Amino acid sequence: MTEITKREPTTIYIKPTTGLAALNLGDLWQYRELVVFMIWRDIKVRYKQTLLGASWAVIQPVMTMLVFTFLFGRVAKMPSDGIPYPIFSFAGLLPWGLFTTALNTASRSLTSNHNMISKSYFPRLVLPLASVLGGLVDFVIALVILIGMMIYYNITPSWSALWAVPVFIFLTIITALGVALWLSAINVQYRDVGYALPFITQFWLFITPVAYSSKVISDQWQLIYSINPMAGVVNGFRWALLNSGNSPDLSVAVSTGIALLVLVTGLVYFRNMERTFADTI
Repeated sequence: MTEITKREPTTIYIKPTTGLAALNLGDLWQYRELVVFMIWRDIKVRYKQTLLGASWAVIQPVMTMLVFTFLFGRVAKMPSDGIPYPIFSFAGLLPWGLFTTALNTASRSLTSNHNMISKSYFPRLVLPLASVLGGLVDFVIALVILIGMMIYYNITPSWSALWAVPVFIFLTIITALGVALWLSAINVQYRDVGYALPFITQFWLFITPVAYSSKVISDQWQLIYSINPMAGVVNGFRWALLNSGNSPDLSVAVSTGIALLVLVTGLVYFRNMERTFADTI
């Protein structure tokens, strides 16, 4: 006769994750194919039924450069760190264009994809992330124009500094994603973000050294000025490609720290609000 042993009941404790584990960033890798699909979809939608298509990625910064050259280069005679003003402003418009494109699309990514959010499960972080990364296509197209301008103006970059170009591009993405996580989560509940966003980007442009050199800011205000992470990005991008301005210093470190802080706090806030997106949107 077989003896039946009695087992003690097993108790399973389910506790909420804490710390960085609560962000569940590993889900992004599991849904990486969805990220790639969303990037490709955003790119196609952006230029769908447009006459000039991807040419707008070049037309917009070029036209802005011409306006800046006339107003700030010819009329106001703003300093351009010893390089021709057209290429000086265009080099600043490249990372700035990547930032604004990513910020505008990512901030509206949740509300514009409300059908997906309410009908199926996937990490909601996929939507703003794909919107931010989709802006890299326009950036690469405009970067080709900048290289052509460097050849025309006979400007040779410092080959020892080119390693920093991807770093500052990555810093631009971090800044855009961090701000977009805050705004996209807020936009689900308060649609005022759509009205405030043009003002935010316009004001941000004025406090970023795109149309002017950061050297016009006095030394005593440089650290405070570098609280704007895009200030460090634009300065560093010009230094890496055009060999103009100062090499990365404490101000770039401050800008980088602020960008990382915005990203981490944005991730935490986005994850805390994520559980309410489907009901609120």
